[in-house]
Amino acid sequence: MLIAFSLHAQEQTGTISLEVRSESGPAQLVEVQAGGQVAVTDKAGKATLDVASGNVEVRFHRVGFADKSIRATVVAGETVRLNVELEAESVHEDEIFVTATRANTRIEDEPLRVEVVDQEEVDEKTTMTPGDIAMLLNETSGLRVQITSPSLGAANVRVQGLRGRYTQLLADGLPLYGQTGSIGILQIPPLDLAQVEVIKGVASALYGSSALGGVINLVSRRPTETQHEVLQNFTSRKGSDTLFWLAEPKAKDKAWSYTLLGGAHFQQRSDIDKDGYADLPEFQRGLLRPRLFWENGKGNTVFITAGATVEDRAGGSSSFPEELRTRRFDTGVAGHFLIGKKLLSIRGSAMNAQHRRQFGPVLERDDQGTFFSEGALSGSDNGHTWTVGSALQADRYRNHDVRGFDFTYTTPSLFAQDEYAPNARVKLSASGRFDFHNRYGTFFSPRISALVHLPHGMTTRISTGTGVFAPTPFTEETEATGLARIHPLSNVAAERAWSASGDLGWKSERFELNGTLFGSIVRHPVVLRDLDIVNLDGPTRTLGTELLTRYRRGHFNFVATHTYTRSTEIGRSTGIRDSVALTPRHTAGFDAMWEEKDKGRIGFEVYYTGRQRLEDNPYRSSSIPYVVFGILVERKVGPLRLFVNAEDIGDFRQTRHDPLVLTQPLIDGRRSVDAWAPIDGRAINGGIRYKF
Repeated sequence: MLIAFSLHAQEQTGTISLEVRSESGPAQLVEVQAGGQVAVTDKAGKATLDVASGNVEVRFHRVGFADKSIRATVVAGETVRLNVELEAESVHEDEIFVTATRANTRIEDEPLRVEVVDQEEVDEKTTMTPGDIAMLLNETSGLRVQITSPSLGAANVRVQGLRGRYTQLLADGLPLYGQTGSIGILQIPPLDLAQVEVIKGVASALYGSSALGGVINLVSRRPTETQHEVLQNFTSRKGSDTLFWLAEPKAKDKAWSYTLLGGAHFQQRSDIDKDGYADLPEFQRGLLRPRLFWENGKGNTVFITAGATVEDRAGGSSSFPEELRTRRFDTGVAGHFLIGKKLLSIRGSAMNAQHRRQFGPVLERDDQGTFFSEGALSGSDNGHTWTVGSALQADRYRNHDVRGFDFTYTTPSLFAQDEYAPNARVKLSASGRFDFHNRYGTFFSPRISALVHLPHGMTTRISTGTGVFAPTPFTEETEATGLARIHPLSNVAAERAWSASGDLGWKSERFELNGTLFGSIVRHPVVLRDLDIVNLDGPTRTLGTELLTRYRRGHFNFVATHTYTRSTEIGRSTGIRDSVALTPRHTAGFDAMWEEKDKGRIGFEVYYTGRQRLEDNPYRSSSIPYVVFGILVERKVGPLRLFVNAEDIGDFRQTRHDPLVLTQPLIDGRRSVDAWAPIDGRAINGGIRYKF
């Protein structure tokens, strides 16, 4: 490193002139921070900063390179020239970068709180439930996977007590799953995931009206090395999963690389309590997802993906069969291109899903489609890291058998985001989005966030935002009943929400502690009342806390969590404010894991779910609190990994206490009560993972 001083007297500021290189040449898009100023290197690896005179620390950061920090003395009116070389490296296991906020920054430096399920946890859950991500999400603090159709096993994800339809599910930042209802999370295997990013609370300023309750972004694994992996799993409930994942990195003189995921999943119907009604539906599912990556070594990248999912699912009883056939196809592309010192980002996707649903004698066939495109320009200037852009999303639904529910929502949008670090301890973020909805008008959704580094290694974040959700016919009740009995929407207003959160955290080499206080208000909440989809007369109010403790020592990792959620709304039939159904006040979890890379792992977990208010249940008005235990054992033998996993060892089942089937159907056609506890009880799965 060479430091040269040129003598030109000026004011009380000086200039730092930088040239950053790596082993392969000039290092572009390196974020440089010094004296409260931020710059990004251009395609020649160069950047300049004007900072106050004196001793300053200059920090360098870019994904794929080791962070570097050097000190320099800046003399007023003079230019300091720095030549710096960065070393390439894989991202550290304990250093996580998030993409869901568009900033692609370290999680520690992000003003908006983003929780990340990292590769290690994803890998653990892959051996527990290789066929879907339901368990991975359900065991994340503040998230709850709620079964919406016991007969078909459909489920959605509630974030901090808000209903599952408010949660936006993304794949690499793209809405590849559209608004496909509650089956989606049961059709996504975790084998090819690198991490899962979760934004809790209203995120409409980032992702539009579909993200009223939060965002779950599934980030795929990148082909950093040649890998071939096969997984075979069998369950005690007569299920099986066969998966493969292939990865090939780009050759030295090539620009392309790829990954390929494929899977076949089978489940036989199970009537565990012998009442003639399926507690576990049968299904046959096949999927294929290739991903292509292009990089020219000059900061320009392109990502292309396509996916196909084919599934037949059946449940119910012999007198009232229920079936769901799904055919879903999607494609997406994302590109990042350097234009001088600016970064142009382009994203787009298209999804089409065809469903054939049978509810006893009633047949419903529909098509759902989502088209999305977005362009954004990003840059850094005078300590600000900004993004401006526009987007267009179109959601289309056509029902071939039930009239009155077809819709086409077209929403062009304009958005902007700015992150500003006035000093090394404070970072602020503000974002805003205008959505021009073709049916519900124009909405503005702002969000502001702040990160403050406190003494003794503590940090605090505060964030608040608003958003809007355009009503559709899809509620948790219609997942179980279909639309044939339901009246079409009439004079239903858009739902509007506000949320806020604040958290305090501390992290050391071994310990991590974090506490969060959150709250939200949803105005004009949409519910199914008898046969009408209506707005409630009052808002849904939610207040809660989350606590997380993590301890790592050697090969051991311990995690304890607790979530308190107090959510109330106006009763749909009583008109009196009461707790939101199926929302436990208290949930808690403890996970202990021993892991040695070349030997295997042993894990133990226990989860507690508190009492929940129940609706439309003739057997009880509130649920029973319950505890479930699980054990995972995995042994590595050369390229083989042998695993056995046991869930709900105590065999707690809802049907041990009450029937699942109603004595007579409800007016909307529902034939079972809501699922407030596990339905399948104790389950054991085991298999092998083979890398070659």
